[in-house]
Amino acid sequence: MTLPTPAPVDPGTAPAFDVDVVVVGAGFAGLAMLRELRDERGLSVQVLEAGDDVGGVWYWNRYPGARCDVDSTDYSYSFSSELDEEWNWSERYATQPEILRYVHHVADKFDLRSDISLGARVVEASWDEDSSHWHVSCENGLTGRGRYLVMATGCLSATKRPELDGLGDFRGQVLHTADWPAEPVDLTDKRVGVIGTGSSGIQVIPTVAPVVDQLFVFQRTPTFSVPARHQVLTDADRAAIRAELPQRRELLRKSPTGLSVPITRQSALEVDDKERRAHYEEYWATAGFGFLLSYSDLLTNRESNDTAADFIRSKIAERVEDPELREKLTPRTYPYGAKRPCVDTGYYETFNRPNVTLVDIAESPLAKVTETSLHTSTAEYELDVIVFATGFDAMTGSLLRPEIRGRGGETLREHWQGGPLTYLGLATSGFPNMFIIAGPGSPSLLGNVMVSIEQHVDWVSDLLTRSLAEGTPTIEAQRDAEAEWVAHVNAAAAGTLYWEAASYYLGAEIPGKPRVFMPYAGGLRRYRRECDQVAQDGYAGFSRTP
Repeated sequence: MTLPTPAPVDPGTAPAFDVDVVVVGAGFAGLAMLRELRDERGLSVQVLEAGDDVGGVWYWNRYPGARCDVDSTDYSYSFSSELDEEWNWSERYATQPEILRYVHHVADKFDLRSDISLGARVVEASWDEDSSHWHVSCENGLTGRGRYLVMATGCLSATKRPELDGLGDFRGQVLHTADWPAEPVDLTDKRVGVIGTGSSGIQVIPTVAPVVDQLFVFQRTPTFSVPARHQVLTDADRAAIRAELPQRRELLRKSPTGLSVPITRQSALEVDDKERRAHYEEYWATAGFGFLLSYSDLLTNRESNDTAADFIRSKIAERVEDPELREKLTPRTYPYGAKRPCVDTGYYETFNRPNVTLVDIAESPLAKVTETSLHTSTAEYELDVIVFATGFDAMTGSLLRPEIRGRGGETLREHWQGGPLTYLGLATSGFPNMFIIAGPGSPSLLGNVMVSIEQHVDWVSDLLTRSLAEGTPTIEAQRDAEAEWVAHVNAAAAGTLYWEAASYYLGAEIPGKPRVFMPYAGGLRRYRRECDQVAQDGYAGFSRTP
């Protein structure tokens, strides 16, 4: 493939890299993008990664108990049958160390590290209209340029840092689940406070409870969680999975969720109480994260959703001994699934332990931190360690932290001041040759993100290949196409129950963040059809110019 000749660069200010494509992020998305563009499409690629190693979210989230909530086989690359044959997952849901080993194996097997700069946090990217290139600068001083810029920074990578008065005065250890130290942290016989009961909190709390002296769990909102049903995989299990893997991969690509859990096509209201209860019991025992698929209308019909929510509440009642504590742990203010569903191993049972105390910070909000304690509005808790399991500035945080400037110097932050605006979740008007992998406006976090990543990588690579071959390398989403897609995303979400919960889907995790529904709720299958149709129509909605 012959690329257009770029504008000359002054030798005195030559950048450290001058490539076809700059990829930001070396997690699953960035590595897949690098391999596809370099090895399959023949383009030069430079990957910039803020961390000291590859892995993305699985590099940073090293907290005790961290593991995937999607079957390991489904949460893995599908581009290499040889890779599938040689890698053996040890469990149904892989732990963080195993996932990171897998990422390292992939990086080494395909020699991806040679085109990755580590410790290179991007702070600025600017579109140069004269040369039709992106100029990129990193915090460590590394600079360079590329014809294309691909943001593979992930939906859950911009850590939400705590803001508490006096936190800097605390003499103990302060930790965050999304930025856990690489070296082991010894919590044995410590007084530990965990703030947050979302996915990471639900994993870390039962893991550390048996080793600490006292564990205080600071909960603002109770969480719906179902059993993860972890399972050690035997050789026979792995052989059975490999035998059906090609068909399984194809089913995932064509499914609405990217999950291998079967979807029940009927409404929860089409069966009687006895049959519905038995069906929920079956999914409770096997489905893990896929429990939300037990009936077709759990996210669109509040009455149907109530049957699932009541079932989960009954299970919480069976698992928590103290009636008052049970009630505090039982969610009642939002529909099940309106926030990202959680899975757990012994989470609710943990509160039966004598060394575990639940603190309701909805009733008694956090007030301040002193040298030795965390204070709520009504009490003081002496601690040796504070763990923030407070999550991320989701969906947009990692895209808005760098200063990204498009045409006329407009920043992405300015363009998105009322919420993210994208076409297909892949591109945004006014920012030519910039693409986003699994970002806002795409299914992203509403299904198996690995399936979304691979679909985006293939689609963007096809677009670049075709545009370069046709001599139209500058690609930009049209503003009217962007507006129509945003309206379509809103319409897809309008008929759901997602709006009834304050979740990161809506930007509710960050004060002042625009309250808009960010992911595409139409499902992976429908989304793929939309993207395929755009490609078949000659990439309608994109302007492509020399």
